Amino acid sequence: MAIRHNGRVPDSFTEAFAAGLAGYGDGPCIEFDGRWYTGHEVSAYGQAIASALDAADVARDAPIGLVVRNRLPHAAAIVGCLAAGRSVSMIYSFQSAQAVAGDIEKLALSAIVAEGRDWSDAAVAAADRAGSAGVVISSTAPIVGAVPGLERRDTSRQHAQAEPGVALQILTSGTTGPPKRQAIKAAVLERTVFSVTSGERAAPDAPPEFAYWQFGGIGVCQLIAGIHNGRRVVMLERFTVEGFVNAIKTYGIKRSGVQPAVIRMLLDADVAKDDLASLEFLISASGPLDPETRDEFERRYGIPIRLAYGATEFAGSLCAWTPEMVEEFGESKRHSVGRALPDTELRIVDPDSGAEAAPGAQGLLEAKVAPIGPDWIRTTDIASVDEDGFVFLHGRADGAINRGGFKVLPETVRRVLVAHPDIRDACVVGVPDARLGQVPFAAVEVAPGTTPPPDDELRDLVRQHLPVYNVPVAFVAVAELPRNPALKVSLPAVAALYRG
Repeated sequence: MAIRHNGRVPDSFTEAFAAGLAGYGDGPCIEFDGRWYTGHEVSAYGQAIASALDAADVARDAPIGLVVRNRLPHAAAIVGCLAAGRSVSMIYSFQSAQAVAGDIEKLALSAIVAEGRDWSDAAVAAADRAGSAGVVISSTAPIVGAVPGLERRDTSRQHAQAEPGVALQILTSGTTGPPKRQAIKAAVLERTVFSVTSGERAAPDAPPEFAYWQFGGIGVCQLIAGIHNGRRVVMLERFTVEGFVNAIKTYGIKRSGVQPAVIRMLLDADVAKDDLASLEFLISASGPLDPETRDEFERRYGIPIRLAYGATEFAGSLCAWTPEMVEEFGESKRHSVGRALPDTELRIVDPDSGAEAAPGAQGLLEAKVAPIGPDWIRTTDIASVDEDGFVFLHGRADGAINRGGFKVLPETVRRVLVAHPDIRDACVVGVPDARLGQVPFAAVEVAPGTTPPPDDELRDLVRQHLPVYNVPVAFVAVAELPRNPALKVSLPAVAALYRG
């Protein structure tokens, strides 16, 4: 159901989004760092950025770059550009200054928007080489200004043009390597809103939308859905247990998407049951959640966890659970990520022949999403679909280790390792081997207050459950696995722990 504007239903996502933003007026729109910002205050950023870009001779349909953080000025910049129909290309701020500068130069955009701390000497020099105008945003007055020396774009330079229909270029989390940029069309953002909200329209007095995943990637979906539907949005700059719990308690939030690492962190922090009492359920996405962790959380807090599945290239979920599915299949299909959304077709294919697999058989997941196009899009996820249409995930094909012709699935080995009572989490990656090409290596996160299990004990554990070629050649025990800002384990960082 679209928001009505001037008595009619908007005929495009951009118009509907702009209507959602306009509807806040002087009412609360976004809460950040303990303060509510009104719709007018949020809109002021977009208007000031538009004026700065006009003064810099940047065309009104030219895409711009945003060195993004989960802060009010950046959220307002995203919202303002979407409402104006201007495309935004995300640049992660948590990279080194040199990496940010490299992105700025490579993108060759008419303008770059960033907070003052992100306008390093390297970033300014890169924008100058690219001929890009520079805009600085701030949470204090003046909220928008020009970067000295980058007041105007170099009109003699060729800059990237707008791609037809593209609203955003968002980034993957960079779990397996450098983040990849994915173009998302404005029309596809309609399904983003649907996948976040399951098509439900919240009442005016409903708890706010809760946004804390990184805005540079798929986390921006929470912000977009909230503003599109005229719902208040509470945002965190980064996840902390204290910040998460405080938001749940303060605003009576009923549901939230979480990464599996968040479930573990809440348990380890021994959060009081009453502090999470408003939650009706949590939605676990962005990676596998161990059944043991899920069971422990549900026993302790009495809050169900539902599994979901989506990807950056689809701008949201591909499948999910509905209340009706929970009622009929909640226990029997408990480990499923649900069924395909109404605008989505899913199938499992053999990775070599491309032939469609029988119900229950494992293969590569392919999706056809109506708003994206008529083609089947192959993912790198190994999955199966049962006779009732429920999807089960079994790992990632792009992480498979070829050990001298034997295929090792890291998630299969990881599941065995985390069953050890002294192992809280684990990660298995392929490392080079002169004879076999690749061999598995494991980093294990030791449970607090325990002693790392001997390597021989872990080898025997894997050998008891899996064929011998799955046994890692080496183990390293760490207090915490290396994670990126999306709270996913960084595979390159784990591989770097291997000493050969």
